[in-house]
Amino acid sequence: MIALVDCNNFYASCERIFKPHLDKKPIAVLSNNDGCVIARSNESKSLGLKMGEPIFKKRYLVDKHNIHLFSSNFALYGDISKRVFDIVGNNVPSYEIYSIDEAFLDFSGIKDPYSYALHIREKVKRWTGIPISIGISYTKTLSKVAGYIAKKSRNGISYLKDKNEINEVLRSLPLDEIWGIGIRYAIRMKKYGIHTAADLLECDETWIRKMMNVVGLRMVRELKCIPHFNLNTNRNMKKSICTSRSFAIEIKEYSRMSEYISMFSSRCSEKLRLEKACARSISVFMYTNRFKPKVKQYSGYFSMNFHTATSDTIIITKLAIKCLKKIFRSGYSYKKAGIILSDIIPKNQVQLNLFETTDRNKTDKLMKTIDRVNGNMGRDILKLSSSGINNKWKIGKEKLSPCYTTRWEDILHIRV
Repeated sequence: MIALVDCNNFYASCERIFKPHLDKKPIAVLSNNDGCVIARSNESKSLGLKMGEPIFKKRYLVDKHNIHLFSSNFALYGDISKRVFDIVGNNVPSYEIYSIDEAFLDFSGIKDPYSYALHIREKVKRWTGIPISIGISYTKTLSKVAGYIAKKSRNGISYLKDKNEINEVLRSLPLDEIWGIGIRYAIRMKKYGIHTAADLLECDETWIRKMMNVVGLRMVRELKCIPHFNLNTNRNMKKSICTSRSFAIEIKEYSRMSEYISMFSSRCSEKLRLEKACARSISVFMYTNRFKPKVKQYSGYFSMNFHTATSDTIIITKLAIKCLKKIFRSGYSYKKAGIILSDIIPKNQVQLNLFETTDRNKTDKLMKTIDRVNGNMGRDILKLSSSGINNKWKIGKEKLSPCYTTRWEDILHIRV
């Protein structure tokens, strides 16, 4: 048996942990620059607030129903996610973290999966404050189906064991709720008279493979209780790492853009070092606002290779600035920019250049020191001067909650 753990309305639930007075109150979490809705509590969903909506278009709804808005706090969400899955992982033989709020669990050998899932759910809620749903069945795909049902059940658990019950559920399950289908495939399938998961199971496998490729065929077989997707307990190294931002106020000056690119380089370098990896190449991109057709449009993209794969912030920033100089054009208002580190390899597989003059031991110690200080004292306590001193133009996060679990000065104080 495989179980799927899904944190309910995860970002909104993280905000509620430290603000219990917001229980049962409508909450929404906003994207960078507080632009669009990226998470909602059930109360906000029932009021008609939709994912991806620009919040300024729903200002009347926010004011009318007193919806509590929060800027996205990914440092907090990432730490809470780790705490949740540390608890979950200690209660099962093996598990696979699928996303920041989902994980597949190995439930094989558990005598009473339903009761055990209740035990895990109660422990996570008690120890972290995060409500979770757990769906259990024979395959990953069916556990996703069970998870869909669990979210609507009173106790947050769904155990699909009986084949007749599974068939009954699939007869009413919309196509776009099947793992890997999505809206686009669902619309395409409906043209052929396929509206539910049960309809899909009646299709010829050759046709399914033609329409949905071999991965889609395996998913359909999993709906028939035939396992195809094993738990991936080995964390795969990322193929690329990107840091980018949409700017609340469009950028015209090279100096400001250079500071942003330097900051992005630092972020990507940190992520690389967390992966214990190095990158062989870097790309910088930027473009104007395509939703303003009357404004001059331009997009730039440039890539370069490092002489030796690296995770050194200084080296990465220098090459990023070189790329920026190749593509920056004066006279334009830039809406978005970013950098991509690619061709990533494990640090222990880096082949040194014969003519390299960099003292790698020295730079490694420097990077470790920077990461340690910033980790203990707060992000950007130590940073390159090229990323700016005051950064008054920083990403707009006017409704940012404190980093209660990752920053010393934000730890809650209790008066007794």
